[in-house]
Amino acid sequence: MEDNAAVRVCVTQNDLQELRDIWNSWNGEVKQLFYCNYGDLPYLINVKVDKYLFRALAQFWNPAYSCFTFRGVDLVPTVEEYMALLNCPKIQADRAYSRPVNVPPFLKKLMNITGMSDQWVATRIKKKGDSKCIPWRNLRDFILAHPNSKKRVDVFALSLYGLIVFPKALEHIDEAVSDLFDRLDKGTKPVPAILAETFRSLNTCRRAGEGRFIGCAQLLLAWFHSHFWKVEKVSYWVFSKDYSPLRELVATSRWDDISEERWITILQNLWTEDVEWRAPWLIPNEILYRCGDFD
Repeated sequence: MEDNAAVRVCVTQNDLQELRDIWNSWNGEVKQLFYCNYGDLPYLINVKVDKYLFRALAQFWNPAYSCFTFRGVDLVPTVEEYMALLNCPKIQADRAYSRPVNVPPFLKKLMNITGMSDQWVATRIKKKGDSKCIPWRNLRDFILAHPNSKKRVDVFALSLYGLIVFPKALEHIDEAVSDLFDRLDKGTKPVPAILAETFRSLNTCRRAGEGRFIGCAQLLLAWFHSHFWKVEKVSYWVFSKDYSPLRELVATSRWDDISEERWITILQNLWTEDVEWRAPWLIPNEILYRCGDFD
């Protein structure tokens, strides 16, 4: 990393305490309904975003190749890794999200997701910057008051996507998030879009020399911690259908008093042997063992 290439990245996050309170108030049946429909997203609520580590990481992002470059080590999150972290292979078909030509209006999408009237939705849509949004407080009130568990779960999931995965407008859920969310039940994978936004945001900040990261910082840091230390090998529990990499990562204690300068020094001095090339919780379901005549 060259000194003159330093980048100042802001990684301001939404306050997630109300999300935690709602999740903790639900019983096991409602939580299981969420896991079955949306995977392990709720664990992201408790992933601490170390702003010093994140700002240091951004210094090593290579926009030309869209990867992190540490000394002689190049590494980048993959679709397979993010799918395993979010535990969504069983609930999504193999189709990446792409914005369709004819997109239903924001009002219509919110009506479909919430089941509420056009008047209820219309009075809550706000303009923020160059896009339409709905304030989190309106969705919070809906979740707390609605009698139908499935609707509460759906709106809670939309809130997680808007406040954590794509936190473009703080304390608001952006229209673009509702478009992706509206297509999840049509067999669309969200992971390529999550990764694309991560790369796009890092590239934008890196090239401008500053900016706010609006991708999912929680997932990126969970991925980082799975690769960059000689972690203990995950036990046979990784093969259990109830195993969750994110749950284990959340429960693992981390050093949280390291300065940005110290992190930069650590990352500058990484060697190949300091890197776990395959996350220990990633179980490959296909192994390439021969290419032509070569083993």
